Amino acid sequence: MNPDILWKPKVESAMETAMGRFLAANGFGPQDYRSAHAWSVSDLGGFWSALWDFCDLPAEKGAVAFVPDEAAWMTGARFFPDASLNFAEVMLRGDADAIAIHAVDETGSRDGMTRGALRAEVARVAAGLRDAGVEPGDRVGGILPNTADALVALLATASIGCVWTSCSPDFGTAAIVDRLGQVSPKVLFAAGRYRYAGKSHDVSDRLAEVLVRMPSVRTVVLSGPEVDFRSPASVRIERQPDFGRPSAEAYLRLPFDHPLYILYTSGTTGAPKAIVHRAGGVVMQHMKEHILHGDVRAGDRLLWYTNTAWMMYHWMVSVLGCGAAPVLYDGAPILKTDGGLDCSCLWAATERLGVTHLGISPKYLATLEAQGYHPTEHHDLSALRALMSAGAPVMPAQFDWVYEHIKRDMMFASISGGTEILGCFLLGSPIHPIRRGQLAVPALGHAMAVLDDRGAPVIGRRGELVCTEPFPSMPLTFWGEGGDQRYRDTYFSDRTEVWTHGDIAEFLATGGGYVHGRSDSTLKPGGVRIGTSEIYAVCGTFPEIEDCVVFGAMHQADEEVVLCIKPAGGIAVGDDLVKAIRARIRSEISPRHVPARVHLVAGIPTTINGKRVESAARTACAGGQVKNLGSLQNPDCLEEYRGLRREQAL
Repeated sequence: MNPDILWKPKVESAMETAMGRFLAANGFGPQDYRSAHAWSVSDLGGFWSALWDFCDLPAEKGAVAFVPDEAAWMTGARFFPDASLNFAEVMLRGDADAIAIHAVDETGSRDGMTRGALRAEVARVAAGLRDAGVEPGDRVGGILPNTADALVALLATASIGCVWTSCSPDFGTAAIVDRLGQVSPKVLFAAGRYRYAGKSHDVSDRLAEVLVRMPSVRTVVLSGPEVDFRSPASVRIERQPDFGRPSAEAYLRLPFDHPLYILYTSGTTGAPKAIVHRAGGVVMQHMKEHILHGDVRAGDRLLWYTNTAWMMYHWMVSVLGCGAAPVLYDGAPILKTDGGLDCSCLWAATERLGVTHLGISPKYLATLEAQGYHPTEHHDLSALRALMSAGAPVMPAQFDWVYEHIKRDMMFASISGGTEILGCFLLGSPIHPIRRGQLAVPALGHAMAVLDDRGAPVIGRRGELVCTEPFPSMPLTFWGEGGDQRYRDTYFSDRTEVWTHGDIAEFLATGGGYVHGRSDSTLKPGGVRIGTSEIYAVCGTFPEIEDCVVFGAMHQADEEVVLCIKPAGGIAVGDDLVKAIRARIRSEISPRHVPARVHLVAGIPTTINGKRVESAARTACAGGQVKNLGSLQNPDCLEEYRGLRREQAL
């Protein structure tokens, strides 16, 4: 077997997957994915209609699946214009006695809920929302940890045609108001206290301040431990266990394009963009990704480590629509103890609950490797069929580590997409071999290409990732005045009616490819465009480095590579280590990737969701103003970057 192929499905098992059955039902064999993909992006109505029927959605499809717009090929296209559906109805279908969700936390506590019980809770809270005066199209907000209460609130909101939007309770006041404040929610579900990393965090004062700054809120529904706080007199306070009243199930079916979610970009270059997603687009995108690409089956259990602000939370809970159960994990994935780091939390839950699909991040994998924690040596992972990773590129060496130290017989899917599409452009496949370092396939229904500086599609070379055909989960709009124009300016200003995603990617003859990082953090030393992901991969092999950030700085009319290192605790970084880092980058990547400047720093700027923000580091280092500091987890660290001087670099 090709040494780059780390896992390959058996032919008979490939035919048994939903992907195999879907392809066969539409005239394609499991070895004919390229032809099937070509069909999916050329016969748009035929493909999405076939997917609707395959998923047997409890909704009215209508006679037409796709209406093109010759004048605005992508932004004007419409899918299922006569359809009528409700997201919560799709998610909550199924046997009343089947387990719907598992809720676990970092202490090991666990609970479950059947589909019948979940439907009853959703109906009760939906009645409370109606009594609170919300109507279809109104916004309902959440400041909640990843618990059953959060999911009930989301589904209740969707069941009556309202729009759900959420933040994590560890967000600061400015970050919450910058997001939820844009869309003026009438009702807010919130936790005044949450637990993380072994500590209880009281955020009741923060919640009180948020309410003062968001006068649209008329009702607050409190979840979790009771807290006392002073709220505005105009706000009614209720407890979620007492909110609403027993009520019969009711799902308001609305048009395909009716808004379901508002999600937010990181917003480090300005106010967070409030992206409105349509209910039908979310349903179609997530059913395709879970059922076909993820091979999620009825009775499966999927755990993705996430918080309620990240798109992966909304992605995860949609497995309900497949008859599977999301595992809602609340807390830290790794705990500090007197004896060191406890890396067992997610793996203990995976073993105990028989998790079939687990989602993590490359940084989490790097921490496991640095700690020498090998899950396969400590846990029974026999139920695990798929491991998935998102948030950043997974390096080839990490693929090796996964198959050696987690499990050999499973699909490992590195996936890449974005909040903008609430899904993936490139992802895994249960009928394809997994090749070292590669994202397996472009998603069905997405016409992907990599364009070079000429605007020509290329294979085997890096370029700008684009999508050339419309798809149902394109945003409905950006919230607020001028939202349609701001949406078009963001994704279509570079290329008329061609979606420019902002990633540097590379497609390969295998049919898979790589994502090398965001194009706005791409470096061009000597005029040659390079990504940052490979530099991060090399730095991740040094245990002396806790974290790092890479960005470009201008010097003598050229851009040079700057590497800022946060040393691991108690370790002194000197010239010898810096020489070793440069030597390894030179030998394993290229001389152009070698940083001209290396600085030791106390902190790395990250978003509230934990992503490095190269643009903020670059702007601060250049003496510029970083906008919307509320989007950063640690904005104070940027003061150090303002003081970095080339002559002081290592």
